[in-house]
Amino acid sequence: TKSLVTSSLILKIAGLTGWTVAFGVCSELFVFKSGLRVPRGLSFREGDIAYSYARSAINCPDNTCLWPKSIDGFVYVPYILSPLYGINDMDRITIETGMQDISAGSCVKFVPRTHEANFLDYTMLSVPRCWSFLGQTGGSQVLSLQSPGCMWAGIAAHEFMHALGFVHEQSRSDRDHYVTIVWKNIMPEHIHNFRKQATNNLNSPYDYSSVMHYGRYAFSEDGGPTIIPRPDPYIPIGQRDGPSALDLHKINTLYDCGRAERV
Repeated sequence: TKSLVTSSLILKIAGLTGWTVAFGVCSELFVFKSGLRVPRGLSFREGDIAYSYARSAINCPDNTCLWPKSIDGFVYVPYILSPLYGINDMDRITIETGMQDISAGSCVKFVPRTHEANFLDYTMLSVPRCWSFLGQTGGSQVLSLQSPGCMWAGIAAHEFMHALGFVHEQSRSDRDHYVTIVWKNIMPEHIHNFRKQATNNLNSPYDYSSVMHYGRYAFSEDGGPTIIPRPDPYIPIGQRDGPSALDLHKINTLYDCGRAERV
């Protein structure tokens, strides 16, 4: 059912504390530990997914965590862009490319906000550089893309997919069939980033090429790998070039795009 599909990639987790900072550069995920202050009421899970302490769990009754579909079959996601991005045209172009990479292969269209009540607010914050809330949260929804660290189109697309409702690929409930987590190599304070989630996986294959997949050395304690693909340990993971064909297919499945799908 559609409610099951909705819950498939919407992370349900309670009792969150603490925060971490992470962002992807090129093909790997680099981690930064910082003493910077976190906005009041926010906690970060899986490195770049933000939660409000007031929302101890994300529930999605009646698909309220999804962006609504228009009568024409498209899903329009309004956004505003911080004036800070106007200082560097390349930053704006990078963000627009990340949106276009999703829109070109799905029924999701990012549009400048006019009067919509619910919208994405692209901004630069001095705390966790690249992060997003999970799914639609309502009202002005901050999505942070700091410059220059987050200024890759694939990193932007990664955060946009979080805002559409997708968690990290290696968090899938069936991930142990496809990757081995090397727990001893993970920074102890980031063990929680590698826990599986109870997901319905949209009947889609595991996607090593997903823009939502962690890199091989994500949150490594000693430089050793933290994620090893199986059965072939040499399969590349952690790309941040842009959404894969399966990423786009999953967007279209989650949002029931039908004829609007262009994959």
